[in-house]
Amino acid sequence: MSNQFASSADLEEKKVTFSQLSDHCWAYTAEGDPNTGVIIGDDAVMIIDATATPIMAQEVIRRVREVTDKPIKYVVLTHYHAVRVLGASGYRKEGLEQIIASKDTYDLIVERGQQDMDSEIGRFPRLFRGVESVPGLTWPTLIFKHEMRLWLGGLEVRIMQLGRGHTKGDTLVWVPAEEVLYSGDLVEYDAACYTGDAYLSEWPQTLDNLAALNAGKLIPGRGPALDTPAMISAGIAYTRDFVTTLYDSASEAVARGMNLKQTMAHARKVMDPKFNKVFIYEHCLPFDVTRAHDEASGIRDPRVWTAERDREMWHGLQD
Repeated sequence: MSNQFASSADLEEKKVTFSQLSDHCWAYTAEGDPNTGVIIGDDAVMIIDATATPIMAQEVIRRVREVTDKPIKYVVLTHYHAVRVLGASGYRKEGLEQIIASKDTYDLIVERGQQDMDSEIGRFPRLFRGVESVPGLTWPTLIFKHEMRLWLGGLEVRIMQLGRGHTKGDTLVWVPAEEVLYSGDLVEYDAACYTGDAYLSEWPQTLDNLAALNAGKLIPGRGPALDTPAMISAGIAYTRDFVTTLYDSASEAVARGMNLKQTMAHARKVMDPKFNKVFIYEHCLPFDVTRAHDEASGIRDPRVWTAERDREMWHGLQD
């Protein structure tokens, strides 16, 4: 394991795909980088997850402007992580009226938003290209509890929480008329699940709740758009396998009295054969194992990651 975060060597630009999934729903995906959702309603556009910087948001805006000139009135944050939210200010000149988030996500921004911002910028320099354009934390302007409904002209959009997993604020965006679901990082495909702020024991039940919507198409947090029921089932199964394999291995290690470094070695025995070829695996695994070890040890709520804690953890796990 390098003295630098694995992501520091990830400098290759990813191939972007901007695909139409239904009459109103689009997906902006980029080979394992964070995805962005786009819903083009009768009178306005909604963006789901805002990229890491306003400069990076300009590429999303460029793609949107190829297909519509309607104002981009809404940005929905599926959770609080900086890589998903700091680009929101890039939409201000496009007609932005509301930044929407769950109350749990708002609370996390209050509690640890600045620490997360500083931490993530240090971990993943490529994704924070143009970080100097970030004016500060992104603050929601419209906060909901459990579920809200919003109409884009005649198109109903449901914004909801179905349980905790990736974070306690995880938010889904569901377009029932077109059976399209934007899952945020509750579902991943062909990319590692980042679980540093997760509720691992609750995540599988949340996946069950999500699956009960019977979506026809699903845009995961990372990975390609899942555009058939079979692909959706595969994406949910992949995420469940990643989360449960990780947590089960950490629970075994804790039961045997292993420390964090020993738990890392134990987890690798089962995780590496399944997942070591997927995007951002080496970047995520140290954070994932640390949280899994904490939760298996009885630490119910994720501890705050800071830039200092990141470095201490990373160096402590060096071979």
